[in-house]
Amino acid sequence: MSITMNKTETYQYLTEHNIVYEASEHKAVFNMEEAEALDLPYPECDAKNLFIRDDRKQNYYLITVKGDKRVNLKEFRRQHGLRPLSFASPEELSAVMGLTPGAVTPLGILNDAERRVHFYLDKSFIGGKIGVHPNDNTATIWMQADDLMELIQRHGNVAEFTEL
Repeated sequence: MSITMNKTETYQYLTEHNIVYEASEHKAVFNMEEAEALDLPYPECDAKNLFIRDDRKQNYYLITVKGDKRVNLKEFRRQHGLRPLSFASPEELSAVMGLTPGAVTPLGILNDAERRVHFYLDKSFIGGKIGVHPNDNTATIWMQADDLMELIQRHGNVAEFTEL
């Protein structure tokens, strides 16, 4: 079982690792439609996160894309040579990343003590900002996508930019 960082601890972690970020506090949001209704400073940088597993429940993947993008899991599977994919359950999300539905975020990978999650970040974020939850869906953190990628790689998880 992993130790889960709460919102405050996530902010502290980013500060300790010299990651520049800006936080926008807001009411809890549980999907992209609710997030789009918020008055956020960089809506074009908001990320949508899909927590996926293979059919054997052995491999877990977090796919992060721009909020308005759709992901074809069959095509993604073919591109990356993976087994059949489906969405992971709320129980798996809690067990692997210590998160609840609606609060899925790449920063949850920092709670993945066993380094089980393979992170795929859409190439469209390279060189720009990304908006992700700080392990809690009552705020959005704006940071450089390249910093996020480096943070996850330093944590020891496999992480890569990919065309989605």
